[in-house]
Amino acid sequence: MKYIKWALKELGFNKTTDYQNRYINETNIRTAIYMSFIVIILEIWMIIRYVHERPGRTFLRYFDGESNYLLLFSTALILLAFSYRYIKNKSQFNAGKVIAVSVMILDLVILTRFVINNSAEMTGLKMLFGMKYHLLLLVLAVMYLLYECVYVYKDIRKDYYGQVINIIYAVICVGFGVETSIYDVSNDRQILCFVTMLLFVACMLIWKPYVSAIIMGGAFMYFYSLWLPYLIEIDEAGGKVREGDTINYFMLWIVLVMISFSIYHQRRIESEKEETLERISVEDDLTGIHNMVWFNKEAEEILKNPATDLEKKIFLFLNIENFKTYNDQFGYQSGNEYLINLARVIKESFDSEPVARQSDDHFVVLADSSTGRERVEKIRAQVHSQNEEVYLELKVGGYRPLSRDTDPRVAVDCARYACSLTKNKFGENFKEYDKDVDSRFHMNQYIVNHIDRAVANGDIKVYYQPVVWSDTRELCGLEALARWNDPKYGFLSPGVFIPVLEEYRQIHKLDACIFKQVCENMRSALDNGREVVPVSLNFSRLDFELMDAVGELEKYVEEYGISKDYLHVEVTESALMDDDGILSRAMDRLHKDGFSIWLDDFGSGYSSLNVLKDFSFDVLKIDMKFLTNFENNEKSRIILDTIIRLADGIGMKSLTEGVETDEAATFLSTAGCGRLQGYLFGKPMPLKELEDSIDSGKYVISDSLI
Repeated sequence: MKYIKWALKELGFNKTTDYQNRYINETNIRTAIYMSFIVIILEIWMIIRYVHERPGRTFLRYFDGESNYLLLFSTALILLAFSYRYIKNKSQFNAGKVIAVSVMILDLVILTRFVINNSAEMTGLKMLFGMKYHLLLLVLAVMYLLYECVYVYKDIRKDYYGQVINIIYAVICVGFGVETSIYDVSNDRQILCFVTMLLFVACMLIWKPYVSAIIMGGAFMYFYSLWLPYLIEIDEAGGKVREGDTINYFMLWIVLVMISFSIYHQRRIESEKEETLERISVEDDLTGIHNMVWFNKEAEEILKNPATDLEKKIFLFLNIENFKTYNDQFGYQSGNEYLINLARVIKESFDSEPVARQSDDHFVVLADSSTGRERVEKIRAQVHSQNEEVYLELKVGGYRPLSRDTDPRVAVDCARYACSLTKNKFGENFKEYDKDVDSRFHMNQYIVNHIDRAVANGDIKVYYQPVVWSDTRELCGLEALARWNDPKYGFLSPGVFIPVLEEYRQIHKLDACIFKQVCENMRSALDNGREVVPVSLNFSRLDFELMDAVGELEKYVEEYGISKDYLHVEVTESALMDDDGILSRAMDRLHKDGFSIWLDDFGSGYSSLNVLKDFSFDVLKIDMKFLTNFENNEKSRIILDTIIRLADGIGMKSLTEGVETDEAATFLSTAGCGRLQGYLFGKPMPLKELEDSIDSGKYVISDSLI
């Protein structure tokens, strides 16, 4: 059974996909362009030669004799016109109609002359059989003219037209080869014309193997039956066909069949590869639904279609919130299965509209705005029902296209941004892109697009916020903070530009700029004989991914000749929660280099004591949220006291930020917190203001800076 299936596949009886059929058909049509051009040149040469050998005749008299050259020339001309028009579907090719009509007129003239010249000798079926190839040519010309008049104007390419035209061309070619070679044999010449035509038909025009075998088998047997009397006639022994000629003849048939088989299978393999590449280019490799390449193209066509009502269209961006937790708990294999099922649900919910997976757990849809929200709710219900152990939520952003020229990529980005505004907001699951959102979005784009210019032009400045000893209130350190004074928007809030730079993975440019300025300022202070205090530098988790953060710091320390004791590295607690080894290795390197490492924002989020257990820090920086409503919240005092004692117990010094009242400062000092930072002691300020405050005695630099 196995070998039978293999044989059927090799013979072409296996089912092929529509893409493979179309690929082979289009390859045949492309081949037909070159093949028909060659035939046209050859037949022009033969017609010129024929006319040259018969001078003095009128134009119509030439049709009384050999018209096969004109037949094949006209057939090739029609095939060339059709093939060119098919491949260049949208090009102007009005000459094609002229060619078709001219061929029809010429063919009718030949048919008329044939009937007049043979009406006395041939009647009925005999007359039709004598005109068979010219009748096929007439059908061919009519078919092409219909194609030009009907399908081209509708911008449609009909594959079956190419198949039928190639079949008619093949029949005419084989018939021409048979008749010409039989004539040649009768005049002691070779059968090369027949062989050439078969090569054209069976080896350049690729058919399924069993079709090629039938075409060549039938043609060879038919030609052999006509050739046989001549073989017997020229045999010197008389009455016996020469065995060598017969063997060579059938060997030629076998060779041509094998060649056609080989070419077909090569084309089939090529078509399978092309189909795979095309599928990959438009299909998401995980979920099987379309990808963004296909979506953008499809959405663009829909928007530009005059029949599309733009007011009823909305781009939807779907995001599964907290999906990372699902992956962490159940594994990536289960996560992938979840996404595959979810993609199927989304596809079924928007079955008649473009749907694609953008990346990770993000999907996009170009939906009907009147039903989009309703179908989103069904998907949300599915998200909630698929798992009860991990809280998952469907967050959706929407964007309504404003014009037919709307770029789908921009529209999706706007919908994505609107969706991002619902992040970590319980109960707010849908956000549409409106004027307010648009203003924020363009500000974000401005920040991302101008960060390089801001760094180069000096628009980014370092501000310093004082850190004091809790017992003496003397200055013991500074925190370096970034401020952006933009020529267009003025001062931008760090709460605006820092999250944007982190989201778009540009934060390392800002931090590197601050590192350099701090070292420059220290070097300048030392050169001018000023006393300096240690400065803490904020490191984003992305700094360690997007640049060699430790290397950058080491470079500036060496370049400006700064002692490492004067630079402290602040790493946020949240950055360590998702550590994949990069941050751990960087921290080990910093410790070995002699830098002090501080744990920043402890308690700002979902604090984990594992961070304190797994990593080594010199200072624990307690988040300002613990001081919110400090005077009226006894729990805050208990928690702060516990954290300070915990830090001291594991060998860490403590610093509390956000101190705004004397009551809070006194409590923290009594509890044992060594360093304090907050508006009570000073807001972030530029270097000149800080130096003036030190010179005026507002800040006294402590003798102990460690």
